[in-house]
Amino acid sequence: MKQYLMKYKFDYAIITAFTIFVAGSFYFHFNPGVQIFKDNFRMFLKEMIFVLPVMFIIIGLFDVWISKEKVQKHIGENSGIKGILLVMLLAFLQSGPLYAAFPVAFLLKEKGCSSVNIFIYLSAFTMAKIPMLTFEIGFLGLNFSLLRLVLSVPVFILIGFVMGKYFDKNKCEIKNI
Repeated sequence: MKQYLMKYKFDYAIITAFTIFVAGSFYFHFNPGVQIFKDNFRMFLKEMIFVLPVMFIIIGLFDVWISKEKVQKHIGENSGIKGILLVMLLAFLQSGPLYAAFPVAFLLKEKGCSSVNIFIYLSAFTMAKIPMLTFEIGFLGLNFSLLRLVLSVPVFILIGFVMGKYFDKNKCEIKNI
């Protein structure tokens, strides 16, 4: 237990500081601190309680239903353009916050997905999800959204290649916390 507390002492310090700040804000009627708790913290806490369990169930089902061989064949090291298109399709169809993409990326890496495709997946997830695009089209118009996609897709594919090659070259490991 002592090792655990020592390992995460910085995390506990941050949580303690936040708790003291929020409590002090309520006590001294410091409106920005009260708003941080009421608007932001409660919203994120609710999102974590309702969104994350569903995401982990879906990821667990993906882990059980999709074999490592299928992942390696379709989006592995030698998948080429087909692999890029498949990870982009996977990212486009998902919804939710960015932190929901990281467990999926970790699982893809564990099952043999190439590093290039993982970075392309994360980039596509951040900027081209279909649910997000529908709102963007509604607010900014179809022409703007299509132009942004046409300009963005090659950029995040290029970034995926650069980051993936760097990741593989330096033999970076994904650490399981």
